This record gives sequence, structure tokens and C-alpha cells, in this order.
Amino acid sequence: MYPRRRLPGVYDIVDMDEQPLRDHVAVVTGGGRRIGSAIALALGRAGAQVIVNYHQSRAGAEAVVAELAARGGRGIALRADVSRPRQVDAMFRALDRRYGRLDLLVNNAGIFFRRTWDELQAGDWDRILAVNLKGPFFCAQAAARLMMRQKRGQIINISSLGGLQSWPSYMHYCASKAGLISLTRSLAKALAPHIRVNSVAPGTIRFPGERDDATIRQIIRSTPLRKTGVASDIAETVLFLATHGDFITGQVFAVDGGKSIS
Repeated sequence: MYPRRRLPGVYDIVDMDEQPLRDHVAVVTGGGRRIGSAIALALGRAGAQVIVNYHQSRAGAEAVVAELAARGGRGIALRADVSRPRQVDAMFRALDRRYGRLDLLVNNAGIFFRRTWDELQAGDWDRILAVNLKGPFFCAQAAARLMMRQKRGQIINISSLGGLQSWPSYMHYCASKAGLISLTRSLAKALAPHIRVNSVAPGTIRFPGERDDATIRQIIRSTPLRKTGVASDIAETVLFLATHGDFITGQVFAVDGGKSIS
């Protein structure tokens, strides 16, 4: 089925009549906007009960939950700053009380901002590592404790092409995402054989309303497939891993139009 656009940046991936994740419980951090909202809706359409985590995007998270309900799906919005372990623990305790199980964690929450090497300060490093690396670890730790009770589960970390390449004006971001890729591999070993851990590394993803500029045009020219991606490209990959790939763990899937090999 080809994706049909509903909300800006949100796509249908699976027909509601086909629900391979029926009765599964999934958490999507940063699920209230952009790629996170596309992933949350895709999992919901596949039958999962989706916890849409947010920090500041409350309206977006509630819109995703409303969209799930309108389509016959189920979900709730839970606020937690993933960079704060106490808030992470509280979120997972709340979902445990409500559902009593957890099948899938998608570590999607992340931040991105530009700093040149001579502009970077300690606070910039602390901020980006707290959200992009420390947050996914503590979410994975809390999730794995629940999954181990049922001896089954899956964690998918949304990293980035920046974790595979060098972007001089974003070296702090690249370092955080490279760390997340390494964390993915370490967790895959530590949590095997019961929990699979993989990463999806998006390339340049564009959203409705974003305009072309010189940078985007250059990226397109240097990408083998000569285009940028959309949110559904990432959601489809997450959905594949969530519903297939029982023999896949510790891997990084670059969804980037071939940019990582250019």
C-alpha cells in the first residue's frame, strides 16, 4: 500500500485490517512531531497500543493520539524529559501499571543544532549528549527491565547519517549519534537473546512546507538517488523491524538515498 497523507508529515503505512502488532505495547519517544509522529501512527495502524512520549510538544502528541483514536487505534500521551532519568523511570512505571507489559521501544527523541568547533561550549556538549545519548540509554534500561519479564522485546534507536559521516559544524551532534550507534551494538550483545536492538539512521528528511535552498539542492545532487527522504521512509523501516527481522540485531539501517556511500 502506498502511504496516504493525513496530518502534515504523518503517513499511513499499514492497512488497519492488517495488524501484526495487535495487543503489542510500544513507546515512541519524541512522538509528537516530525519523524516521531509518523512512527507512532504507523505502529498504531499496525495494531500496537502506542505511548506517545513528549517533552515540549504536548499539542503534537495529543494530535497523534487523537488521530490514532479516529482510525480505531489506541494510544496515550506521556510527558517525560528523556534526559532526566527520574522522569524516564516515572514514565515506564506509569506504563507498566497501565499495560503490564512492553514490546517495543523506539528511541526517537533528539535535538540538533549548529555549532562550529570554536563556538562549542561545555553546555552544548552536555545538552546534546543528555538528550541524544544518555536519554536513549536510560529509556532502553527501563524498557529492558520490563521486556526481560516476558523474555521478549525490541528496541529501535533512531540515530542519523551524522553518526556515520563527519559534519564539521555539527561535530557534537555527529558524536552523539555515533555514540548511539555504538550503544545499539553494545545493547544488542548485552540483551541477547531475548531483546533485539537495532538502529535506523535517517539521511536528509524533508517535511511538508519546507522549501528548497542551496544546501538542500547540493545534498540532492550528491545523493545517489537524487532526492531527499520523507517521514514515511523512516516509519516504514521501523515498522519492518518491528514486524519482521527475527534474525536481525545490532545492525544500523541507513535510510539515506545512498548518501552514506557517496
